[in-house]
Amino acid sequence: MASVTVKSFVGLHQTSLENYNRRHSVTGLSKCVVPSQLKYRRLNVVAAKSNPKIAGRNLRVAVVGGGPAGGAAAETLAKGGIETFLIERKMDNAKPCGGAIPLCMVAEFDLPLDIIDRRVTKLKVISPSNVSVDVHKTLKPHEYVGMVRREVLDGYLRERAVASGATIINGLFTKMDKPQEKNGTYVLHYNAFNGESVSAGERMSIEVDAVIGADGANSRVAKSIDAGDYEYLIAFQERIKLPDDKMQYYENLAEMYTGDDVSPDFYGWVFPKCDHVAVGTGTIGHKPDIKKFQDATRLRARDKILGGKIMRVEAHPIPQHPRPRRVVDRVALIGDAAGYVTKGSGEGIYFAAKSGRMCAEAIVEGSDYGRRMVDEGDMRSYLKKWDKAYGPTFKVMNILERLFYRSNPAREALVELFGNEYVQKMTFDSYMYKKVVHGNPLEDLKLAVNTIGSLVRANALSKMAN
Repeated sequence: MASVTVKSFVGLHQTSLENYNRRHSVTGLSKCVVPSQLKYRRLNVVAAKSNPKIAGRNLRVAVVGGGPAGGAAAETLAKGGIETFLIERKMDNAKPCGGAIPLCMVAEFDLPLDIIDRRVTKLKVISPSNVSVDVHKTLKPHEYVGMVRREVLDGYLRERAVASGATIINGLFTKMDKPQEKNGTYVLHYNAFNGESVSAGERMSIEVDAVIGADGANSRVAKSIDAGDYEYLIAFQERIKLPDDKMQYYENLAEMYTGDDVSPDFYGWVFPKCDHVAVGTGTIGHKPDIKKFQDATRLRARDKILGGKIMRVEAHPIPQHPRPRRVVDRVALIGDAAGYVTKGSGEGIYFAAKSGRMCAEAIVEGSDYGRRMVDEGDMRSYLKKWDKAYGPTFKVMNILERLFYRSNPAREALVELFGNEYVQKMTFDSYMYKKVVHGNPLEDLKLAVNTIGSLVRANALSKMAN
């Protein structure tokens, strides 16, 4: 079986995982450890007592995909006594992603501050007519939106999984053979890469008791279990290195552009990174025109990115709703593979990592820390908790997307509403701490009236202009 030693993290300050590795004595691949060797939150394992015990070994689980979902899942599994294998094709993965993470994720996932490129404390939302609103008036002194590069964040989470006992396999998952009998093993086939010149890789396989699909929007694991399709958005992004004076403007500022020119059903963005900005846009229903929308986004921001040089061009599909099936037998989907991206905002990093952790915890709980076999009921327990915790957030974002992204007048109304400090507070509190915030009833009534007024006003002005 092919595996790799993960390279040490190299970020802005080059300290995070070097210190982490020293504390945990990571020297290449670690063997799986038992719970007593690690600090691990105890889970309720009463339900697992009816599952059959595994003789001579611990439960084996393969995680396919090494993004935030896969990294978080693999770390949690390994800490919980599961023999864990993480299969990832591209160790330098740089998914085209805005890279914004909420404040709660930093503490919840114990992320070191030096993997965060920028702490955004200022946000400008710009309407189709170029009316700009500053949406940061209610932020507290300690609050910010973190900006990360995916290759840095993903690499860090993967290496932390290795430090916890997971084995990483540098390989391309190709197909899965399902068990032929109850409690039988899944056979995962993959092309292994060992740094050799063979481009196709070496064909190999591995037998496991359960599988977690964290392999993104084009998930092969999802196809293997006939999980069904979903609507997706195509995201297009350019990383642009700016002159120092231009980069200073974006030191702690992010911009969002709305309008049919930048996207008829999404938005354009300029998000700051360590030494460059990410400029991008996305669309659901007009994919052939994505480059035209990207040109329009650059045009809207041209004065602020003048003199910049394109470092990299990226494109990737982003799911718009959960798949019809996310668990089948002992196979579960998480992250983008499951469809956990909110409409309207396109946010998925936190939900990916959180779903990975929740799914892995369900397996640890169901297997009594790796001692017993799991079944579909154990896997589905993660779905029940996930849907209860985050289902309302996805529903609210779906409603807002339908209401405000349908036309330029609606977008003008949205930007106008963002000028309201109550709206800003509700928006940031929900985003920062990942909960549907229950507001003041009187303020909510005022907001409803203002929303209707903004929509009516914007439509009237649009008709006058025509």
